[in-house]
Order: sequence, then C-alpha cells, then structure tokens
Amino acid sequence: MSIAAPRRPFLRSVASLANAIPLFRPGSSLPGANAPLSSAPPLDAASPAPTRTKPWLRLSLKASVTEGMFAEVFTACAGATVLTAWAIALKLGPFLVGVMTSMSFFAQFVQFPAAWLTSTFGHRRVALTAVCMSRLVMLPLCLVPWLPLGLPGQQRLLVGIAAASAVLGVVGNNAWVAWMGELVPRPLRGRFFGRRTAMCTIAGTLAALAAGFFLDQTRQLGAVSAALPVLAALACMVGIVTTSLMARQHDPAPGGSKIQLDFQAAQVPLRDPHARRMLLYQVAWNAGVGFSAPYFSLHMLQNLKMTFVVMALYSAAVAAVRVLLAPVWGRLIDRVGAQPVVLACSLGIALIPLIWLFPTADMLWPLMFDVLMAGALWSGHGLAVFALPLAVAPRQGRPFYLAAFSTAGGLAYAAASALGGGLASLLPTHFTLGSHAYVNLQVLFALSAVVRLGAAFLATRIIEPDARPARSLGALVELLWPRSRPEPEPVLVEIHTSSGKS
Repeated sequence: MSIAAPRRPFLRSVASLANAIPLFRPGSSLPGANAPLSSAPPLDAASPAPTRTKPWLRLSLKASVTEGMFAEVFTACAGATVLTAWAIALKLGPFLVGVMTSMSFFAQFVQFPAAWLTSTFGHRRVALTAVCMSRLVMLPLCLVPWLPLGLPGQQRLLVGIAAASAVLGVVGNNAWVAWMGELVPRPLRGRFFGRRTAMCTIAGTLAALAAGFFLDQTRQLGAVSAALPVLAALACMVGIVTTSLMARQHDPAPGGSKIQLDFQAAQVPLRDPHARRMLLYQVAWNAGVGFSAPYFSLHMLQNLKMTFVVMALYSAAVAAVRVLLAPVWGRLIDRVGAQPVVLACSLGIALIPLIWLFPTADMLWPLMFDVLMAGALWSGHGLAVFALPLAVAPRQGRPFYLAAFSTAGGLAYAAASALGGGLASLLPTHFTLGSHAYVNLQVLFALSAVVRLGAAFLATRIIEPDARPARSLGALVELLWPRSRPEPEPVLVEIHTSSGKS
C-alpha cells in the first residue's frame, strides 16, 4: 500500500505543536516527566517520494500511538497536578514546591551527556531504559504511609523522586526523539504525529478527568493521603505497560558509535552573535515564566478552592484552543517568519499573569480570559519558539546549538522558580492592598508579568535569516496586520506616433 506525503496543514501544525518545548501550564503534565510525549522529530520542509509501509513499521506505529495514550494515563496519575496534591499533603512550602516543579527544567543540564549516551549505546536501548526508570521511580510513593520517615523525610523523598524522574525524563526524551526520527519516514511524520498527538490529547483529557474525580471524592472523605499512594501505584503499573509497548517498536538503526564529548564544539553557540541574542531571550523569557508558572496549580488548589475536575477541564480547554489555532499560526509563520510571531505572542503572554490577580474562590469567571489568551498565544509561541532556534542555528553543529538553547532556558526557569518560591515564603500569606485582599503568590504573578514584558522586547534583537523581522512595535503591527492601501488608479499615457495620431 502506497501512502502519499501528508498535505493537510492542520495535521502538520498539530505535529509541529507537539515538537515545541513543553510549556508548564496549570494542571498540565510535568515537563520532561513524560518523555515520549514531550516532543517529536522535526518535520522536514521537503518530503521525498511516497514510501511503502512495511508490516513491522505499521505494527511499530500502532504500538507508538497506544503507548502514547497510556503514557497520558501515567501523567494523569503522576503529573504536575498530582505532585502539587502531594506537596499540599506533605505540607511543602512555596520554596520546595517551586524547586520540585522546576526539576525537569533544571534537568536540562544533562542534555549534552544524554546525547552522548544516545550516540554511544543506541537510541532504542537508552529510551527504553530511561523512560521505564523515570516512571517506575514513583514506586516509593506507594509506600509513603508505611515508611519509617517523619514529615521532613517524606518531603525530601518527594523532591528527590521528582528530581530523579526529571533527569531520567530528559535522557529518555533525547533518545526517543532520535529513535522516532529513524523509525518514522519523512512522508508519514506529519500525518502520524498529528494523529498521535490528537489521540494522546483525548486520552490525557479523559485520564485527567478520571483522576480529578477520584481525588475530589477522596478529598470529601478526608482520605487524600490514602488516595495519592494508590495513584502512584497505578502510575507504576502503567509505566510497565508503556515500556512493554515501546519494546514492541522496531529499531531501524540499532547499536551505537562511541563518541567523545567535544566541549569546544559545545561552546560554539556562545561565540555566535546571532545565537547569543537567541540565548539572551531564552534566559530572560524562561526566567519570567519560571518565576510564576509552578505556582498556578498551588494557587488554584489552595486559594481558589478549585476541584481537581475543574482544573482538568480548565487544562483541556486551554489545550483545545491551542490545537484549534495552530494552523493559523503555522500559516502566519510561513508568511512573515518566526521572529515576529515570537515577539507578538511574548507581548501578549506577558499580560496573562495579571488576569490571575482578579479571580477569587467565589468568582472564577475571569479565568475564561486566561483560557482564550493562554490557549491562543501559547499556541503561536510554541510553534514559533520551536522554528526560530532551527532557523538561527546553522546546520553544522545544530545539535549543540539546540542543546545550548534548551540548557540555558531550563536552568533560567529552574533558578527563577526557586527564587520565586523563596520570595513567596518571605511574604505574608494574605494581605490587603487598598480594598482588595491578595495572597503572596499573586505578587509572583505581577512580578512575572514585568519580567516577561522586558524579555519580550529582547525578541526584537533576534536575527532570523531569510525572514521579515520586526524591530519595533510599529513594524510588528504593520507586518502582522498590514493596513489596506487603495489600489493606485491607472495612469493614461498618450502615445503620439509620427503621423500625429494617438
């Protein structure tokens, strides 16, 4: 059976959206904890001739889709929302919550060693081992009520498990992306990853709703502390299932080749002026996001008194808006380039944390604006911030450039998260300003908006080759929303011939 190259822009945009660096959103899965869903191999601009699918390839692709859906069940049982519930049950303060939820970003420092492991031992072997361990590492949480640990020991155990899962997730993701790049032929990538992302989104939404309903019911009975180990046990069992499904997938390029870690090559991006501008934006932007992002879930549970089901519905609504608008942003990026879209979305996203200054436990409707703005703007930002580093980085040495971007952004996010948590711990939990009552986490939201806005203007300095960059707000408006100009009236020109006639 011959399958033509995918031509549907919607599926290609969805697949590109899956490629983007994972964004921490309230109620979403912990970035990096779910390796086979956090990214996909890049879509090539040009696709070769149609290819004939082989039986082993069809079986591998089916197993990959099924594995991704089960991986979403794992995320629902051990993702950011459940980890936040663990943090509340074990009485973690804002500082430890920030450290724990930023572990996956701090773990980006293992990008270069992960690439070495993948190249040396083979992508399939490393992916199977690291992904399996990143999911089974949750096993000690099943035994928390029976372990001879006091509250401080339980807190350290939770943070340690989050750190181990994050590091293993980065290693597994690095290997999995390389594996899928070899396994899935170019003509099938857009169609396959678009379908896989859609199926995983559906499975993730249903699993998150089920886990939220379970936690809400147990919270009403005062048994959340007993329910969380049950979810951890289910996450481990699902982790075994996902590993079995990954093991059924073919390895078209087994084995590895021993390479040396070239630290000189790793420093090349720091000497490239174009790359330094991108790195500066990545550091500032991720710091601004990390200053507040880990605390949205905590704010929703503790201060807004939202149920787990409502949080799951909120996240599903944001994801739906992101996917629906992905084709629009994809066409815009094709027309004007990624840099103007990064600038426009960054300016809009900078205002989103300010929305969270208004909702209260009795008035949640302002979050509708967050759903629309976050879904729309993060969709464009996710696509553009994936395409922009690929455009800035030269083809030779590109892995080192991309690793440098990921490492710099991840470390900045982790450091800002810890700083934000420390600041929240020093502030009074509740205070009144004017006639309105606020909480300490809302101070982080306001400061995050300021830092994001400053980082957004750094995007004007990014140079994207072969694109139409925007260097100012006026140029951005003119580029994205060009004013309609009237068509010039035709000018009649009289042509006189030698005979005097025209």
